[in-house]
Amino acid sequence: MADIKIHIQNNDNSITTLEAPTDMGLSLMEFLKGNEYDILATCGGMALCATCHVEVIKGFDNLPEISNDEYAMLDTLPNITDTSRLSCQLKLSDAMDNITVKIMGDGN
Repeated sequence: MADIKIHIQNNDNSITTLEAPTDMGLSLMEFLKGNEYDILATCGGMALCATCHVEVIKGFDNLPEISNDEYAMLDTLPNITDTSRLSCQLKLSDAMDNITVKIMGDGN
């Protein structure tokens, strides 16, 4: 299985593109942390803290449907957008090839 491309919109609006494996069962959060992005992930990927909040700039419609637990956690955030997701709840898959995300974190 080929790797997919994940684009990260940085704070200065530049884009960093990373190759991500889809065969390791990683979540987007684990992949971003592994690439030294500043994601707290305080709860360890259980959708309990929202410190791995990302805004999906491009490719939102390709993602799996949001769960009630994930939505309930996102709904507590002051900076939620129409395309907000918790990166811990997004398993890397072929459908995510070429998505663009912006790391929102815990309110920044």
